[in-house]
Amino acid sequence: MADMATSAAGQDEIVGSGNGPRSGRPKRRAFTAEYKMRILRQYEELEDPRERGALLRREGLYTSHISEWRKARDASAERGLEDKPSGRPRRSAAEAENERLRKENEKLTAELARTKAALEVVGKAHALLDSVANRSGW
Repeated sequence: MADMATSAAGQDEIVGSGNGPRSGRPKRRAFTAEYKMRILRQYEELEDPRERGALLRREGLYTSHISEWRKARDASAERGLEDKPSGRPRRSAAEAENERLRKENEKLTAELARTKAALEVVGKAHALLDSVANRSGW
């Protein structure tokens, strides 16, 4: 029950601060490796399915949590249950440089197209003025 209290108090690493346009939506909970291991130990110590169900209800968990945590634990011992960094992985320096160069290339290509269009307009204006000057005898 203590973990539910810390969860409600926002101390179990719940994503989001509660402020903003999505504050009314349910928050995804994140569990620490220590919490997962403690719950797995408690769950596996219990023999009676009713007691196991009571533990899950008390902690606000589902059997799928237990299944996933067991698989992770068995696949890589403690490493599978470690906290993972949230969010998108950072781009490498080469990827960041490629993106910067791609954007610069797009910007310069657009600028070149504008310059060519302006030069074409100036050329046509020059030809028009030249033909008007030749007709008038200048």
